[in-house]
Amino acid sequence: MLSNIAMGALLILLTSAVHAGGMALSFRFIHNHATIAGSRLHLNRVVKVGGVVLIMYLIAIMEVLIWGAAYLTFDAIDGFEKAIYFSAVTFTTLGYGDVVLDGSRRLLSSLEAINGIIMFGWSTAIVIAAVQSVYFHRETDGYDRYASQKRGGQNLPATRL
Repeated sequence: MLSNIAMGALLILLTSAVHAGGMALSFRFIHNHATIAGSRLHLNRVVKVGGVVLIMYLIAIMEVLIWGAAYLTFDAIDGFEKAIYFSAVTFTTLGYGDVVLDGSRRLLSSLEAINGIIMFGWSTAIVIAAVQSVYFHRETDGYDRYASQKRGGQNLPATRL
């Protein structure tokens, strides 16, 4: 049991690092993507938010692959497709139950479900921050505050977006 908790904790740390990288990539995408002036402004906003959603989707797939690879490594599931399927169903907390782990590794699936809930909540927060940044010009990474300090503390509009 303790070995499963330790393995789960390591996988949660790894997926958290991947998620943090995805968050940084998302905010960099928002801030580095050129803003189109004029009538295409709405399209530009949609592209920025859609890009963040796509990045976080790909990050979730990477995290499912990490857990699936762990199941294969620990001999908890036989076969790549079955391991990825089980991981995806568990990570999303869908839990069909058509593929299950044996008793010695059962705790890992619970830890993956906990990890998935946290990661999807985090992804939701990232998308909301992206929407606020793109549509309402709210800061997402402290850059606006830093830029304001560089301008002598004046409350001028940021030009980063």
